[in-house]
Amino acid sequence: MEISALVIKFQQKDAKAFESLYSMYSESMHGVIYNIVRDNDIAQEVLQDVFMKAWHNADSYSPKKGRFFTWLLNIARNAAIDKTRSKEFKNSKKNLDSQFFVNILETEENYSRTTDAIGVKSFVKKLATKCTEIIELLYFKGLTQKETSETLNMPIGTVKTRNRNCINELRQMLGVQ
Repeated sequence: MEISALVIKFQQKDAKAFESLYSMYSESMHGVIYNIVRDNDIAQEVLQDVFMKAWHNADSYSPKKGRFFTWLLNIARNAAIDKTRSKEFKNSKKNLDSQFFVNILETEENYSRTTDAIGVKSFVKKLATKCTEIIELLYFKGLTQKETSETLNMPIGTVKTRNRNCINELRQMLGVQ
């Protein structure tokens, strides 16, 4: 079934369409969420929340505004960031064992495996270094624009402008406008 027809059925609350979209996108969404929360159980929990939120708000998706995948990706990214900012998440990370830090180091050095699940890595690598730094911090690591500004030691306005320009450049590469 074509994706647009599947999305229409999803918006009409068709359970089979939900299952199809979940099987198509859950691995990619899990990779993005995991890159932000760095915990498999929490990533799985957030993933379930993302699909339920998409199900309940399906009528807010419009193909005129962009692809379904992008819409779902934004929900996943925002949900993961919201989770990391929650009091519950912060409290759960106060007393971490050393294994958590080992996993962070392994994932940061090899983030290609988890981010490549959505197929973006090869395109992001083609961008200039200033773009890859901004995109990695904002989208793959889940930092805010302010945190990115502080990390890169540059004005927040520069971060915003570069982000916008780099995303536009990425869209041109992908043929999406």
